[in-house]
Formats: sequence, C-alpha cells, structure tokens
Amino acid sequence: MADVKKVATREGYGDALVELADKYDNLVVMDADLAGATRTGVFKKAHPERFFNAGIAEGNMMSVAAGLAASGKLVFASSFAMFAAGRAFEQIRNSIGYPHLNVKIGASHAGISVGEDGASHQCCEDIAIMRVIPGMTIINPADYYEAKKAVFAAAKMDGPVYLRFGRLAVPTVFDDSYYFQIGKANRLVEGTDITIIATGLMVNEALMAAELLKNDGISARVVNMASIKPIDRDEIIAAARDTKLIVTAEEHSIIGGLGSAVAEVVAETIPTRVVRVSVNDTFGRSGPAWDLLKLFGLSADNIAAKAKEAFQSL
Repeated sequence: MADVKKVATREGYGDALVELADKYDNLVVMDADLAGATRTGVFKKAHPERFFNAGIAEGNMMSVAAGLAASGKLVFASSFAMFAAGRAFEQIRNSIGYPHLNVKIGASHAGISVGEDGASHQCCEDIAIMRVIPGMTIINPADYYEAKKAVFAAAKMDGPVYLRFGRLAVPTVFDDSYYFQIGKANRLVEGTDITIIATGLMVNEALMAAELLKNDGISARVVNMASIKPIDRDEIIAAARDTKLIVTAEEHSIIGGLGSAVAEVVAETIPTRVVRVSVNDTFGRSGPAWDLLKLFGLSADNIAAKAKEAFQSL
C-alpha cells in the first residue's frame, strides 16, 4: 500500500494530460468553461494553443470533439459528470459512440461527494447512462495514481472512453509504480469468506471494511474494479467460485452501475448472492461530502455491516 495522503482523482486527470502532451502531438483538450474545476486548466497553462474552451455548451463541445477526432486528433473533452453524461448524451451516442471516434470524456465531480453543490450536480446515474452506449469504455479510478494511469491507458487505445473523476480529496491506495490495464481488476486483499468488489472512492472504504470484518472473524477479499466496461468477468467468476458472498460498493445509483454489472455476470455463470452497497433509488442533497457519504451508507461501517448481516444469513 502507498502512503495515506489525500488527493482528488481529478488532480490525476489534469497532471496526466500535461504529461501526455509531449508524447502525442495530436492531443487536444476541450472544456466546457470549467477548466479550474476539472483541472484541465493545468494543460491550458502549459499548452494554450492546444486547449479549447467550448463554453457552457456541452453538447456542442462533444460535437466539436467528434469533428476533431474525425480529422485525426486525440481529444479529451471535459466537464462535470452531470453535464458530460447527462446533457450531452445524444451527441456522445450519435457523434462519438456510433462512429467509434477517438474521444476521451473526462467527467469530474461525479457522485454524492460533490457535497455542497447538491442534488442537481451530484451525478449518480452516469455509469448507467454510459454503459448502454455500444463500444464505450468506462473507467472509475480509486485514487490519484490510478487516475493518471487510467488516462495514459485511455490515450493508448482507439475509441471512446468515459473517465470518471471526483472532486473530493481521497486517500491514496496505490503509488506511481502501479500498473493499470483496461478490463482488468486487481486484488488488494485476499479472503475466503466474502469478496468485496469496489470502485472509485469506495475502494478505500472497502479496505477498511475488510479490517472491520476481520475483527468479527470474517475473511474478506477486496477487489478494485476500476474498469467497469469492459469488466473483468474472470475476477467476478473467481469471487463467485472461491467465496460465499459478493458485496459491491460504489458511489453511484444502485441501478445500472458496478453492482448491476457484477450481478449480470454472476447470474450468467455461477449464481451467488450479491449485496449492493450504493446510492439507493434517490436523489442526493447538499452537505459536507464525508457527512453525505456516511448518510447515504457509502462508508466502511455500512459495507461491513451489510456484509456481516448477509454472510450470517447464508
């Protein structure tokens, strides 16, 4: 494990873009008037001639990004998740997804942890929305280092990618030596009783939950599932085969996110009970981010409690 400093995943996005600029001459970055918040501002400062502010017009930004990609550019288009996935869905589907263009969508401020911005900006539906677009790759990194490596991996591959970043500074799980591969999960802790499959900021909560369960005599495997689509089916099948219960943890709606993706694989292969810890079918509310995460059950305590209750009922 790395140190426990806290850094937002959006910071990794901005830093990675700057590093990529020297490697890809065709790289351009777009933003919808939120460069300070999405952290694309660091790229703008370093390479102003390769940065384009589309203004508060996310649909138009995605259309322009598609045109740039069609002319040979590697495009990173950035905004808040609510506006990137929500407002610009039609343009992403028809102008980027359908022709399978090389546009990478950097969606920051995802989930409940947007905090005081409230329900209108707390996008807990974006993974579900992006999952249904054919050929769309979805990555939800756990920390700063995984965010950087995910951006590097997205730049290497051809085709659309949805990169999900957070506003909140979260504990680092990895370090700069971490190897990230699209479509592959990685085990952080081995266990024999249950498997906790987590994504995004819930990975650190899952690690703490495993410690709490250990105190109760329950052995928990912890799996980091940053790649939501394509998802690591082999790791999910292994969890269903090797342990008695799967618990998923995500800062997203209970509908259509990681939990749904895991349950689909399990139902088709080795039927196993799946307990989903996520945002129930409800909107968020304004408040301090860490307080909201606890209020909505997105905490180590709740993961452990749900896992223990389900395991003891088997």
